[in-house]
Amino acid sequence: MNELTRRCLFQAAIAAAFYSRWAARPSVAAEDGNAATPRVAIDGYDPVAYFTDGRPIKGSAAFSLPFDEAVYYFANAEHQKMFAADPDRYAPQYSGYCTVGVSEGQKATIDPESWAISQGKLFVFHSKKALSLFAEDSAGIIAKADANWAALKAQH
Repeated sequence: MNELTRRCLFQAAIAAAFYSRWAARPSVAAEDGNAATPRVAIDGYDPVAYFTDGRPIKGSAAFSLPFDEAVYYFANAEHQKMFAADPDRYAPQYSGYCTVGVSEGQKATIDPESWAISQGKLFVFHSKKALSLFAEDSAGIIAKADANWAALKAQH
């Protein structure tokens, strides 16, 4: 078996493991009684692109992976593979909710254009104003968000 075939099989096994772990979780029921579809994280933007391209790039459902109770879209197969190999490195903190919002005890939506990489981690924000607040006191905001995240994460 050549190196390329082994690598493809390994990456497929990783993707299958993520999918089976995610698919085995109980569904969250929607208000109308139907199973809710998984949330698309960071409005469908590619989390790997923030690191590799230094900017947000819209992903595609054709290149997607479930992780941390959300689905992530990627711009291409290479970014999908990079994420599958190390999702904790590339996934935004707080499952892609606004970092400042989480520090204030709420799950807030984000603007994919409002982001920062700090200490090797991706943080996303609701607005440029929230990004500015983060720039003024990133350590304090991260500490508050970390303290609030476990309780917020459990909320559906």
